[in-house]
Amino acid sequence: MNQDWLEKDFYSILGVSKDASQEEIKRAYRKLARTLHPDANPGDSAAEDRFKQVSEAYGVLGNEERRKEYDEFRRLGASGFAGGSPFGAGSQRIRVEDLGDVFGGGLGDLFGSFGGGRRSTGRKGADTTASLHMSFEDAFRGVTTTVSVRGEATCSHCRGSGAEPGTTVQACPTCNGTGQIAQNQGLFAFPQTCPQCRGSGRLVETPCSVCRGRGTDVRVRDIKVKIPAGIKDGATIRLPGKGNPGRNGGPPGDLLVTVSVERHPLFGRRGNDLTLTVPITFSEATLGTKLEVPTMDGPVTLKIPAGTTSGKTFRVRGRGVSPDKGKQGDLLVKTEIVVPSKPDRDVKRLIEQLGTHDPEDVRDHLRG
Repeated sequence: MNQDWLEKDFYSILGVSKDASQEEIKRAYRKLARTLHPDANPGDSAAEDRFKQVSEAYGVLGNEERRKEYDEFRRLGASGFAGGSPFGAGSQRIRVEDLGDVFGGGLGDLFGSFGGGRRSTGRKGADTTASLHMSFEDAFRGVTTTVSVRGEATCSHCRGSGAEPGTTVQACPTCNGTGQIAQNQGLFAFPQTCPQCRGSGRLVETPCSVCRGRGTDVRVRDIKVKIPAGIKDGATIRLPGKGNPGRNGGPPGDLLVTVSVERHPLFGRRGNDLTLTVPITFSEATLGTKLEVPTMDGPVTLKIPAGTTSGKTFRVRGRGVSPDKGKQGDLLVKTEIVVPSKPDRDVKRLIEQLGTHDPEDVRDHLRG
């Protein structure tokens, strides 16, 4: 899309009306292309130029979407935006940004704004990252803590203005504070960065003695972070506006904090459930018992039924992770039968007796 769309009548070039169907446009192009093709007119530069014009016209009108854009583009150019020029009375120049209303904002976003300060020239600051190591307990319960971030920050001396305190900052007279000027190209005006203020829209007469006019300096910032209960190892928390400062008045970026959770000496984690392995003796597994098992909120009593096998898992409801959002987990307790590594004489004798008796008889003997 360029000034040719306004200067050239592609319909006339193809010899069709503006109401012609796509099929009529296609037939007209094929007929002209056969007549004007360079192979049919060797050495005829006029026919070659005419062939190029026909091909260009069909490249636009032969595509329905481009044809719609072309028609609307020419309508705007002919009317000077309904008699009112974006640049003032008596002018018929069109700003590319104003075409965004016609083409869904695409052109305005592509070329940016200029000439009237319709949009800010500020740019959002870059996102930055930080790492936070925390204990299993803090991750389980949630905590508010701080992270130290070294990087660009708003200058504490000039508070981001770039000017020495007590001095003034003026709007750039060349671009009227927009940071962009219009570069005229025929009927259209395209934006370019203002050469005087370099896109900032401001003129600083006395730059800040600390940041030398940048508006930022490099230092360490301590930033508070609220860690939700039940956060998982490797999770990332986004803190809006805590990243690098924006440029030319733009908003700051975000801070992305990646959490690393230490392992617990007793508990593991599976989703929102906590896991725990408890050792039991052979007799406890055979006869059953009651065990006091730890949880993150204090010990509870767990009943181990007779005949429990090694590896059996018991569920203690409501003793897992309780996240700020989501279902509360449970504590999964797995039993592990411990076999004596060095049994004494009496233990050996009892084990030998167990091997010669019926299981029910052994149970009765141990109970007695």
